[in-house]
Amino acid sequence: MFLSTFEKQLDAKRRIVVPQEFRALAAGPFDGVICFPSIEADCIEGGGQALFDRYMGVIEELPFGDPLRSALETSVLGGMARLSFDTAGRITLPESLCEMFGLTDWVVVVGLGDRFQIWQREAFHAHRAAQRELAREGLAQLRAQQRAAKLGAAQ
Repeated sequence: MFLSTFEKQLDAKRRIVVPQEFRALAAGPFDGVICFPSIEADCIEGGGQALFDRYMGVIEELPFGDPLRSALETSVLGGMARLSFDTAGRITLPESLCEMFGLTDWVVVVGLGDRFQIWQREAFHAHRAAQRELAREGLAQLRAQQRAAKLGAAQ
């Protein structure tokens, strides 16, 4: 699983050192990762063969010509780049993705289990704060529902 959060600096050639733990997880048919514009947030999403297979499974469940299938194919497959590791464990981010998300200097690489995201540093800090609040509220609601269910079952 891709875990933890790392701050990394892009060099002048848009290269970033991928955390060693992430490189080991991305092992697949080539020595690198796949990246594309995230559907859920303003960042780059990436991973290994397992992530690619997961998206292909979702896409292939939808009938050919379905608007959602077309949107996923355009967003994920059309925006995908295969990024190979160099001898130092770096990948070179595509210029188009860097421009799309304002990646110029410091970035944050965030592990999300079967995938990771690459964020512009300040954008990630704002996103993380919003996600923490959403998680707090959601967890409180979940616990309240569980308590209510236990009380209802006990009666």
